[in-house]
Amino acid sequence: MLTLTSPVETWAHRLPAGLKLGALAGATTGLFLMAAPWLLAAALAGTAALYLSGGKWFALAGLKLLWPLWPFVVIVGAWHLWTGDVRGGAVVLLRMVAAVGLANFVTMTTRLSDMLAVFERLARPLAPILPPRRLALAFALVIRFIPVMLERMGHIRQSWSARSPRPPRWRVMVPATLAALEDADRVAEALRARGGAG
Repeated sequence: MLTLTSPVETWAHRLPAGLKLGALAGATTGLFLMAAPWLLAAALAGTAALYLSGGKWFALAGLKLLWPLWPFVVIVGAWHLWTGDVRGGAVVLLRMVAAVGLANFVTMTTRLSDMLAVFERLARPLAPILPPRRLALAFALVIRFIPVMLERMGHIRQSWSARSPRPPRWRVMVPATLAALEDADRVAEALRARGGAG
């Protein structure tokens, strides 16, 4: 859960965490301001180039983490085809895949401890209300949990498909929720064993 940083060293690993997180915030804001499919396609191509710049094995590891997105791509694409809004569907899909891809790239090239340090600095003004380290840890864990939960959802869907010809639809929600709670318990135990969140 806490070790999603890629062991394959790339140029991006050496960049400061604050710079990468700031660039991610700016890039995702830019993605949501774009409305032209060709601009979003260019942004997605740029995201793919980032992965390829880390080498073959880094790119394959990134693709593996992004693979669980395919059900969302299929559902959103099918809905927009059914409603006849092909352009709108293209915009949504390109934006979603590019944004998640960029977030995953930052996750793969940034250690959790470095993310914690950045979030903790940003949370210092809230110190009288909430301990900065706890808030920083919450942000960092949310970022780490997203790709893990997407992968877990993919495994649950595969398990269902192996046992039933019917599509899983809403039936995966209960096991996915239980899996999330189990993961949360394990992370909480690990944090307690290391002295808590501070």
